[in-house]
Amino acid sequence: MTTTTPVEALLAAARRHGADHADAILVRDESESALIRKGVPEGIERSESVALGLRVFRGKRAATVSTSVLNEAEFDRLAEQACAMALVVPEDQYAGLAEAALQGRFDAAGLDLECSSAPSMDDLLARAREAEDTALSFEGITNTNGASAGHGRTSVMLGTSAGFFGAYSRTGHSTSASVLAGEGATMQRDYAYRSAVHLEDLESPTVIGREAAERVLARINPGRPRTGTYSVIYDPRVSATLLGHLVGAINGAAIARGTSFLKDSLGKQILSAGLTVHDDPRRIRGAASRPFDAEGCAALPLDLIADGVLQTWLLDSRSGRQLGLPTNGRASRGIASPPSPSVTNLHLAPGPLSAEALGSDISEGILITELMGSSVNMLTGDYSRGASGFMIRNGEIAEPVAELTVAGNLKDMFARMIPGSDLMFRQSVNAPSIRIDGMNIAGL
Repeated sequence: MTTTTPVEALLAAARRHGADHADAILVRDESESALIRKGVPEGIERSESVALGLRVFRGKRAATVSTSVLNEAEFDRLAEQACAMALVVPEDQYAGLAEAALQGRFDAAGLDLECSSAPSMDDLLARAREAEDTALSFEGITNTNGASAGHGRTSVMLGTSAGFFGAYSRTGHSTSASVLAGEGATMQRDYAYRSAVHLEDLESPTVIGREAAERVLARINPGRPRTGTYSVIYDPRVSATLLGHLVGAINGAAIARGTSFLKDSLGKQILSAGLTVHDDPRRIRGAASRPFDAEGCAALPLDLIADGVLQTWLLDSRSGRQLGLPTNGRASRGIASPPSPSVTNLHLAPGPLSAEALGSDISEGILITELMGSSVNMLTGDYSRGASGFMIRNGEIAEPVAELTVAGNLKDMFARMIPGSDLMFRQSVNAPSIRIDGMNIAGL
């Protein structure tokens, strides 16, 4: 006998109350975390949550509702509410389920997204304590913001009235440490953080504590560079932000609204020849891997940029309809919101030069290791962000610098990007070191 899932029961309720079409999503989160500060446990947290979202269509009208109550009586009330709402909202000529949605039942077999390790709270405390103890053992470390360790599991279930049903789970483990060095006005703070789907892929607490200490000690007594034009290298810890701006600029929803500075760039060269930006929802043990997108469409690897040329927009079914294109399986959604285009495991392919060789010919430049604030105009591509890092002198990393502003135009910056070879897959969006010549720096 087949047991009806909450998603299937909610879809049945939607049909009973007059929905022409519907989809439903259930997300269940479980997590545990431990925070140590100065060797003393300061935060021990356990959380569980479950949420269920329903989107109904009546003709070209759509409405979305959500609940955290999982029982049949609530499903009928929720479906009735959604169907009534759909009668009074304006029509949307682009609304509807994805025509390219899969049929049948699907899971994440082969993606290896579930770790069997489930650390106890004592294990988490021990991992956090080891990271903090390692950082505090370095001479010059004057205080700590603490170290933490955690693990969790997220389960997703999605179904549509057109015959798609899918479910998968993903686990996650993390460790972090944050410490301070120096005194008074010269005090600096820095951190290290790692996460992984499988505990065995997570770097040791000792490595994380050591990185946090070494990073902050290198930042003591920063100066400010002279205002001018410099060659800049974005450290891998911040270089992925440039991909984030790229993703925003090629999002199909923004293109359909005409609110992107790259709206006329499809099929054109926007990066240097030879550069590739790849999105892979099927990456084994990937931080954002998934077997299907938020509309039940196949999640397949995709080159967004190949040989520097923009190949496609990021599309869900609605933005695809607006642009006269098929979805490319990039829909994401929250419980109480409709789908929108997004990436999964995105990366800029590495270049041939090591991080050291990338800046070896720079007589005076800047290595950026931290960014703060943001003034990015997606209509024009104008870019301005606060930053800190290190001077580069005669190809070598020199003294720390802070309180500077780095500015340019993203279209020009993309065209001048030179990636290093130091790509590592540590989060959902990854990039190696990136060199960009001719950046404007505001300092002294």
